Amino acid sequence: MTTTGIIGHAFIRSAIAPLFAEPRVSSAQVSQQLSGHPVYVLESRDDHWHRVRGMDEYEGWMHDGYLMRLVDEAPVVPTTSADFALTYVPRVSMGVIARSERHGVRALPLAAWLDLDEEVVDGDVVALNEMEEHFAIAPDAIAQSAVEWFEGTSYQWGGITPWGADCSGFVQTIFGVHGVPLPRDAWQQALLGEAVVRTALQPADLLFFSDRADLHITHVGVALAGDRLAHVAIGRGGFAMEWLGDADDAYVTALSARFVTARRMV
Repeated sequence: MTTTGIIGHAFIRSAIAPLFAEPRVSSAQVSQQLSGHPVYVLESRDDHWHRVRGMDEYEGWMHDGYLMRLVDEAPVVPTTSADFALTYVPRVSMGVIARSERHGVRALPLAAWLDLDEEVVDGDVVALNEMEEHFAIAPDAIAQSAVEWFEGTSYQWGGITPWGADCSGFVQTIFGVHGVPLPRDAWQQALLGEAVVRTALQPADLLFFSDRADLHITHVGVALAGDRLAHVAIGRGGFAMEWLGDADDAYVTALSARFVTARRMV
């Protein structure tokens, strides 16, 4: 992670903190950061708005109400479990209700980090350095998680959790919990991995689509077994599983016509 222009660092206070396109609350949400995650502070305006960069290198504007432990220097912000060896190992939420003096009782989405003093009221947590024991870096496991964790999720532009997600936020989070870091946007994800032909898809391959004349990638989904696709799409209102061979479904026919490429990440 580059440190050019960093003026400080902070940690996310809220369960979910929106990243905005501009330093005002009425601007578009471009992504989200989750509780406990560290961010670099790149710029500050009016003592309330900060341009921050997360562990995925994604940048946006955030109000300081979502931040805690903001400092004026820029020490190295830990990005992997190894970086926490001399400090602490975060507990990763599997979707929990937690309690602490600072926050009271609150819900935390998948992949958020609990504070040190938070007690789990309901749900499960996994230590960051034990995630690989619960989320194998294996195609079938990733494809299964895509369905298990995001089924029922509503579409939300900029969202990254089962509480609301867009297509690339869904993909980034699922691969992330399985130890495969991906960039935030679909077009960035399409630059990674190994190209595969559509007739040779395996579970967890990523399929990329475009609704633009220049074929700039605008949508991504996760391949499942049997020529099926899991994705979070505004055209379906949220999470959906499609059979790509369904010629009787007008939505699937239109989606297939927009297919650009498939990439294998694992």
